[in-house]
Amino acid sequence: MAAGGAKSTFFNREQLLMKDLSFENGGAKLASCSGRHLTLLHPCLHVHEKFGRHHLVSVLICVAFTFFLGIIIINFLNRFLATGDTQTTLAFSYRVGQSTLSNIIMEGCAAIWETLMPRVLKPPCTQDEWRKIAAEFHAIWNFPMCIGALDGKHVMIQAPFHAGSEYYNYKGFHSIVLLALCDAQYCFTMVDIGDSGRHSDGGVFANSEFGKKLLENSLNLPPADSLPTGEVFPYCVVADAAFPLKRNLMRPYPGRSLPPDESIFNYRLSRARRVIENTFGILSNRWRIFKRPIIAHPEKAVAVTKAACCLHNFLQIKNKTLLPEHQYYCPPGFVDQEDRIGNIALGSWRHTVDTSSSLRPLRRVGANTYGREAAVIRDNFKKYFATPHGQVPMQAARAGVLG
Repeated sequence: MAAGGAKSTFFNREQLLMKDLSFENGGAKLASCSGRHLTLLHPCLHVHEKFGRHHLVSVLICVAFTFFLGIIIINFLNRFLATGDTQTTLAFSYRVGQSTLSNIIMEGCAAIWETLMPRVLKPPCTQDEWRKIAAEFHAIWNFPMCIGALDGKHVMIQAPFHAGSEYYNYKGFHSIVLLALCDAQYCFTMVDIGDSGRHSDGGVFANSEFGKKLLENSLNLPPADSLPTGEVFPYCVVADAAFPLKRNLMRPYPGRSLPPDESIFNYRLSRARRVIENTFGILSNRWRIFKRPIIAHPEKAVAVTKAACCLHNFLQIKNKTLLPEHQYYCPPGFVDQEDRIGNIALGSWRHTVDTSSSLRPLRRVGANTYGREAAVIRDNFKKYFATPHGQVPMQAARAGVLG
């Protein structure tokens, strides 16, 4: 229960979850829950069947038992995900066996994913949903036709038993891969979790579910549309140099001493791509399970990562509806901010980044070759950003272009 304890908060509605959200050393603490939140723990909610559903007293006893059992499980998951405590520490703290705790964590994370994913992490499936995301990117980050920012991370895990080099990556540790797409307001829209770390030097994007759908043009994206200059552009994803250049996937121009227009394009793309960088920053700072290697077998590490992504979206969606003084999950100044003339104020989450984090960047995840159509589309964006309709204040100066 939250410090200062509000005994009635177990029965409050969802917004009180945010009020009772406290932070210990930067980690999120789910201090209370309601009966509605306990539906996350659906594996426990069927226990009354064993006692006979037609006996009122038995049902009432089982509801009470389920409720308090749910509170205990919430506390387990809170301590494990939000504080980064090891399973051994939690087992000693709660006086339970490690195998029991391990099962609770695995089933609890699976329940969170199964219940929350359709509500807060359901991939966009209609053209109107994609257009809404693109409109937000255009309004907030001045990158038109953008349906998301893409990036990937290695999630460091303990070396699995008898796995050999299956999860051993080029950076010298064992990992699974988290590939994620986010919207303009720091919420994940699609995640692909579980590819083994050894695949990080090629094929991660192409082998992912999202990558396959994007390359096969099966995401139900809206048709190409025209911008104020009259030029027609397809909807696209922005990513860094680790990803391949495709018709619907824009990456920066390579090299250092670039022409002014290419430098400006890279600057504009970087502004939009910064969103996914900050989204991962929020995730790793609020859910401190990612501050160290996850001591679990790969299947559990996948379940933990899925649950953390769902909880991140759940809290971030609520956070956006609150006044700034009540935004506890992602308060003002926590992520990177840009003023009217393009000055970047780095978010406070960056001050807590250290080398022990279990989220590590990917290197190149696709081939460096691209077709002529993709190159033409990138060049068209480059030209658009140089027009009065497409430029933003001080973009030349921020891109390092001399007048």
